[in-house]
Amino acid sequence: MRILQLGFVAAPVIAGPDKFSHLLVNWDMYLAPAIAKLCPVGGHGLMSAIGAVEIVAVLLVAFKPRIGAYVVAFWLWGIIVNLLLIPNFFDVALRDFGLSLGALALARLSLAIQFINRGDLVSPGECRSRSDRRIDIVPGRQRTKWQI
Repeated sequence: MRILQLGFVAAPVIAGPDKFSHLLVNWDMYLAPAIAKLCPVGGHGLMSAIGAVEIVAVLLVAFKPRIGAYVVAFWLWGIIVNLLLIPNFFDVALRDFGLSLGALALARLSLAIQFINRGDLVSPGECRSRSDRRIDIVPGRQRTKWQI
């Protein structure tokens, strides 16, 4: 889980602020012209706002991965819709879809580790109905809290 969390923190830490400076790439080319026309602040202004949102998403993933990972997944789906409106960026949209699956995996793992750390480890079918029956990870061993 830590590898996913670090990945979803490191990449936006680099890409988010770069939306303001364009040192790595001209991010404006990834904005669909149809969306840029709808924005009152223009394409570059919108990309700057997107960079600010990505920085907030980084903070959520870093400190509240269970919530932040879902925010990142939904954010990536918005990016995918934008990219599908631009010819020749379908490969980037597919890559972002894979990243969104990784974000969903991070959210699910964060939730599972939270249950484990609280001692609420139950079978998947019991998650919503009964939490009084426990399943030991290794039978006969005392359960310890996992580090995340």
